[in-house]
Amino acid sequence: MVDSDNTIAGAVAIVTGGGTGIGRAVCLALAARGASAVVVSYSRSTQEAEAVVAELLAAGCRARAVRADVRDESAVAQLVASTISDFGGIDILVNNAGATRMIAFGDLDAITDDDWDLVLGVNIRGAFTVTRAAAAALRRSEGSVVNVASIAGYRATGSSIPYGVSKAGTIQLTRGLAVALAPEVRVNSVSPGSVTSRWMGDLIGEDVAAERREKESALIPLGSVATPEDVAEAIIALIDARFVTGQDIIVDGGKHLLY
Repeated sequence: MVDSDNTIAGAVAIVTGGGTGIGRAVCLALAARGASAVVVSYSRSTQEAEAVVAELLAAGCRARAVRADVRDESAVAQLVASTISDFGGIDILVNNAGATRMIAFGDLDAITDDDWDLVLGVNIRGAFTVTRAAAAALRRSEGSVVNVASIAGYRATGSSIPYGVSKAGTIQLTRGLAVALAPEVRVNSVSPGSVTSRWMGDLIGEDVAAERREKESALIPLGSVATPEDVAEAIIALIDARFVTGQDIIVDGGKHLLY
């Protein structure tokens, strides 16, 4: 049950991709704001998800880690059902699970059907599948959904063309869901720019990622790339914003204003 004066105190939340990076930061931010329970959904990062659960429990927040590929409707249905069974409902959903492939923009022949299926399947269809499965519970609680998109949804930048297309689609999915689930449920999204996280280091190597972050920081009005906690702060703000729906917030330190 959510406190009428605090949209997060007492809330039950599901965070997909909750074991690392932005997802982990969101889980901990929700606990810090008094969430009653946080379900850390993950697909591969088992140890990391369990570590986040331990942090949440230490903070006094009930928590579980649930393995669920967001493309798998039966796994998603079980994720939602177990959350309701264990914790009584769902108040907050953060669709953070994401996938990409590193493919140079000029190398069109390198983009395969499998690349499209993976990236669109996780980033768009996955977010839709989880939201649809949780919709009835979110309507009952008059809850909130936040999708994690990307600045790549606005500009021809990022890891690959499929990734940018998927994030543009996430922004439009947010708008469509905001209309479909109104007036009970608010649906918004955030579009981070560069973020300091393990994800990019895993893709291109930490040394290369660190060099890229240093160069990019010089182009950002606020002087640095975002941390996962910076993005989590924006997500929390959207959860708190009772009369905002269908909106995307760019979290890039102002870089999009100049480049």
